[in-house]
Amino acid sequence: MDTFIDFDTIDDHGPQTVRATFDIPSAEVDREEVTNLGDVSIQGTARQGDLEGEYIADGTVSFTADLECSRCVEPYPFANTSAFHVRFRPRPEASPENEEVEITDKEELDVEFYSDRTIPLRHLALEQIQLSIPMKPLCDENCLGLCPTCGVNRTRQACSCGQSINDDRWGALKSIREELAKKKEV
Repeated sequence: MDTFIDFDTIDDHGPQTVRATFDIPSAEVDREEVTNLGDVSIQGTARQGDLEGEYIADGTVSFTADLECSRCVEPYPFANTSAFHVRFRPRPEASPENEEVEITDKEELDVEFYSDRTIPLRHLALEQIQLSIPMKPLCDENCLGLCPTCGVNRTRQACSCGQSINDDRWGALKSIREELAKKKEV
């Protein structure tokens, strides 16, 4: 199968079915939480859109990765299959290649502007991976993270540090709490 969406092929032969598998290094994802990335599969269909020069791609991207938990810093396996719907429109004439295009309508959130009539599937797959990775990956919703004093993983074992750590910045509020407690007793 092709590793590009080719707008000229779509114009000449109709919708284009695309499918590819890539080995993308985890460093290319540009997220420090991704410690390892398995094979990335993309499949979909691209067709002409309703507007002149518009093309629409629909499909899915599947991948597996090892992510680092934001709380305990332990790696954990992550698998994802995400659907995508992208509209490709010609880059407006007034804007140079590297200049950003302002999005003025909510419906334009899924629009990418092109100046080249081929779109690499690898680029589209990488973009979908970046959108699929959680902002703060967690190995488990109930992960307790690391103890800020001794650094032990509190999900795996209890630490010997004090249960409550006093923060001097809250000292002024402590006296207010004590005054309120005295008023309740009266």
